[in-house]
Amino acid sequence: MQIEQIKQLLSDQLQLTEVYVTAEGSHYAVTAVGSCFADVSRVKQQQLVYAPLMNAIADGTIHAVSIKAFTPEQWRREKLLNPPM
Repeated sequence: MQIEQIKQLLSDQLQLTEVYVTAEGSHYAVTAVGSCFADVSRVKQQQLVYAPLMNAIADGTIHAVSIKAFTPEQWRREKLLNPPM
């Protein structure tokens, strides 16, 4: 699965304000920013990001996903300390 496909899929289904995806083979790292992550646990945040990717995970296209999820407010603080690559 192409990085741009993953970005588009997550952006469309979660209405993210920003999404960054990197890949090494079938291992992906996702940084997702959206209001959908407000007032939900870390586990629920992970589940929200996994849900749109489940078909690709199930068929082996995506082997592993590392997820960082932020609300827009959290992201403003985070990117001051750790800018996205």
